[in-house]
Amino acid sequence: MQPIVQISLDLTGIDEALETAAMAMRAGVDWLEAGTPLILAEGLHGVRALRAAFPETPIVADLKTMDGGYLEAEMMAKAGATHVVVMARAHPATIRQVVQAGRDCGVKVMGDNLGCPDMAAGARLLEDMGCDFVIHHIGFDERRDSEVQARLGNRMPSPLDRLAEVVRAVSIPVQAVGGLSIEQAIACPRYGAPLVVLGAPLTVDADAFKTATGDVEGALREICRRIREQ
Repeated sequence: MQPIVQISLDLTGIDEALETAAMAMRAGVDWLEAGTPLILAEGLHGVRALRAAFPETPIVADLKTMDGGYLEAEMMAKAGATHVVVMARAHPATIRQVVQAGRDCGVKVMGDNLGCPDMAAGARLLEDMGCDFVIHHIGFDERRDSEVQARLGNRMPSPLDRLAEVVRAVSIPVQAVGGLSIEQAIACPRYGAPLVVLGAPLTVDADAFKTATGDVEGALREICRRIREQ
């Protein structure tokens, strides 16, 4: 699978999400993600706005579904999402419902192993239950808590720590998420994870949930170029 670059629109307003998405598309990004903050703030309206502005672009709705799986997936599919996200730690019945909704509604299902005691086992579970992709995820709060530990001399966790193990555990495409640096994001395809996500802190200010300052478009363009040259 050729590398795919996705931007995580972890923003809280539709106008800013559309502006950032347009910038990302100019820079060469392939997929747009309606991040969890955007979905919490704007819900289906945010996904519909992205679909109207970018009618041919894949849109991931980062629902982090834990219950009510069929309805959540179906609603996002009708709003224009092409991919939805369910958590490995949801009840198996919920994962099955999201997968069924994906089949019925023509959307792909991404299973997220955030919080699994064994991340590779969580990934295998998601594949076995019919998910189309695995998101190998070190969460925002876990990273923030680890920043305190880092100041005490303890190492912060990274999705790259166990990425190779997760990739070996499954046969479906894997995406690594969670505070990646530019060089780490670019390295993901070399680990066998072709779905590269660009979010906080690269494109989004993780404190304010606003678009990062500086030449974000230029940085995105350079990242996309380097990923595709590998």
